Amino acid sequence: MPSRGYTLGELLVVLAVAAIGLGLALPSFERLQLDVRRTSAVNAFVGAVQLARSEAAKRARPVVLCKTADFERCGGADVDFDQGFMVFVSEDNVRPPRPAAGQPLLRAYRPPPGILITANRELFEFRPFRSRSTNGTVTFCDRRGAVEARAVIVSYTGRPRIAESAPSRPLGCGS
Repeated sequence: MPSRGYTLGELLVVLAVAAIGLGLALPSFERLQLDVRRTSAVNAFVGAVQLARSEAAKRARPVVLCKTADFERCGGADVDFDQGFMVFVSEDNVRPPRPAAGQPLLRAYRPPPGILITANRELFEFRPFRSRSTNGTVTFCDRRGAVEARAVIVSYTGRPRIAESAPSRPLGCGS
């Protein structure tokens, strides 16, 4: 009766085939991870824009979406959107806008690590109907650079759209 099992040669062949398959799959898996992180951040920002726009209409008050480092006040030039962003109702007309004391945030979000988010606006203010909102472009990059960048373009009416390139120029990933 012959013994059951695998020979050393058979095991080495199986391990070699598995190593080749894994070597071919890893770059695809890494790309998938980067795509998921970027898409997550883009979708979170689009959701925040849509929330701010609808809350401004519902409450008949301005609603602000701004970059923040501490979720207590809007950041200036020293803070980027990749540190986090928040949405709140602007109860007072203070400049720069900030949440009123004790007022809950409508949304707070901290993007995943490795995502660079740049914008041509420090904040977006969404106003009730018949009032012009802040327009602008927010670009989402990762270590792959501008080739894989995505942008959220917010119109004067507050509607967001996602683009893989800017209308007149390629997307850029700032520092």
